[in-house]
Amino acid sequence: MNIQKFSFPAEEAATLTQQWVESIVVGLNLCPFAAPEVRKRAIRFSVSHATELDVAIQDFLNELQHIQNCKESELSTSLISFTETAIDFYSFLDLLDMCQDALEDAGLDGVFQLASFHPQYCFAGVDADHISNWTNRAPFPTIHIIREGQMSRVLMHYKTPEEIPERNIALMETLGREGLIERFPPLEKYFEK
Repeated sequence: MNIQKFSFPAEEAATLTQQWVESIVVGLNLCPFAAPEVRKRAIRFSVSHATELDVAIQDFLNELQHIQNCKESELSTSLISFTETAIDFYSFLDLLDMCQDALEDAGLDGVFQLASFHPQYCFAGVDADHISNWTNRAPFPTIHIIREGQMSRVLMHYKTPEEIPERNIALMETLGREGLIERFPPLEKYFEK
């Protein structure tokens, strides 16, 4: 699967990522914990235009510091999208590993955890064209910084969190690629039919 590279100013890239969260993640209830944070406007959408990995990691660290310096009530979570780095999925996995190492080196393992999204996201052992991959496909390579304590508190009130991935895959199979594109038309620009 090929992905075309599109250049967006930071504000437009952040807006597109926010629209994807609202239309797909919240709109399809892929993450049942996201809707309250969207309503509270407690999610930050930032963008890195770094072309070099070391600069992208520094942008990640800056975002990590930003969320760490904010109260949870003001900023619950942050998504940083990379428009020029790690366009290829396997390069993105390398970036994700480096960001995880940087988080641990900063002594923040257990305070924050990372989730990942990518236009070419592919689960291990799953065919690249399988619809289940779309549960983690976003317009840009994106790292989601999550407050681990907040996630633990939310999960205590959700009876069967282990069923979320299976439910999401079933939803993807029901919607199909066309249904996803209908819900969020910009996806058509990023994925081959």
